[in-house]
Amino acid sequence: MVLGERRLPPPSDAVTAVGVDHVRLSYLYADEGDLEGLESLLHEQPQFRAVGPLSPPPRSEVLEVLAPTRGPRGTHRLLRVIADGDCIAAVGRFTAAPATEVEFADIFTIADDGLLLGCRRFYSTNSR
Repeated sequence: MVLGERRLPPPSDAVTAVGVDHVRLSYLYADEGDLEGLESLLHEQPQFRAVGPLSPPPRSEVLEVLAPTRGPRGTHRLLRVIADGDCIAAVGRFTAAPATEVEFADIFTIADDGLLLGCRRFYSTNSR
């Protein structure tokens, strides 16, 4: 399956709800630096993309996209989470010291078991 491709039929409402919980937990784990917790939310063969071509990266690279170990630690504040079938969009702000703030939108695809299968990350280019 290509990231973003709609599965037919979509997962049940219960699986979508589990996926929403996993998306929310992924930010909590990322902010806490809990890589084991974060990894537990990932599908066996995740497909994540921040910049560049989509490819099945090693799990360690997926974790680096979701919870970077380089650079300042910060916190994610989710402003909105929208779910439709196997697609979950999370929009929010990432704040890191000193006074660095960036808006982001992550578009997740969940697997049939609710685990995080794919993600595309977008950042705002507006500065305040």
